[in-house]
Formats: sequence, C-alpha cells, structure tokens
Amino acid sequence: MKRAPMTRKGAERLRQELERLKTVERPRIINAIAEARAHGDLKENAEYHAAREQQGFIEGRIKELEAALSTAEVIDVARLSPGSRIVFGATVELEDEESGDTVTYQIVGDLEADIKQGLISVSSPLARALIGKSEGDSFDFQAPNGRRSYEIVAVSYPD
Repeated sequence: MKRAPMTRKGAERLRQELERLKTVERPRIINAIAEARAHGDLKENAEYHAAREQQGFIEGRIKELEAALSTAEVIDVARLSPGSRIVFGATVELEDEESGDTVTYQIVGDLEADIKQGLISVSSPLARALIGKSEGDSFDFQAPNGRRSYEIVAVSYPD
C-alpha cells in the first residue's frame, strides 16, 4: 500500500478535526436525531431526514480521516536538510517575472492542501515543477490562465 506523505502540522490538523467530529459533532447529531424522532411521524419529518443526512456526512468524514491518518507517512519537515533545494514540505516564495507579484506556497500532502492557506499538493503541477529546483532558479509553468515565468526568491523549511 502506498503511503501518502503528510507534514506534521497537517497530520495534527486532521487529528484535531477527527477528535472534534467524534467528541462534538457526532454526539450533537445523535441528540438532534433523537429530538426529531420524538416529534413523531418520521416520513414527513424534515428535521429527522436532515439530521440523518448530516450524520452520514460526519461518519463518512470520520472514516476518511481515520483511513488517511492510518496510511499517512508523517514527515517532520524541520528534520529535512536539503539546503536551498525544494523538496516536500518546503515553503517557497515565488516572484512572477512579468508582474513582479510574489506568492508564497508550502508543498504539502494531498489531503492537507488548501490553496486559500497557501498549501499546495505535492502532486499538483506547480509543486511538481518546483521539486528539485533551488533558490534563485527561474522556471516556466503552464498555469490555467496561460504560461507564467517565476523566479524562486526564497526556500525555507518551517517546523
């Protein structure tokens, strides 16, 4: 079985979500189902059906998180020492050579990726283009909105 890489921080975030689902959300939804059941006829009880549907989503997410955490290979990024070379876990500052805009991304596992937080999946096209390059390198990248040229301004490995 292939083990998916995950940062220590990402694994901790998923463990916290799993704990919240099991200790807060699951009991809350069980109470909501019991309360809706007490209202009588289940056929036309919208609260009951909504609560059961939500229970299905919560149980599905719990299973997904448990499976992900059981097969994850948690990599302590702080213990890597690739220098200025980009590998899994690197935080990379890029400058768009055309516009001069800078963006910062951390390369993380698939399950912890969240572009809004600057976390890009190791399997994403941008991360694949970055792996193995070093600070100061320039590269072209085929973005969804066309070809872009970037310079790698900085590479760091946060703990």
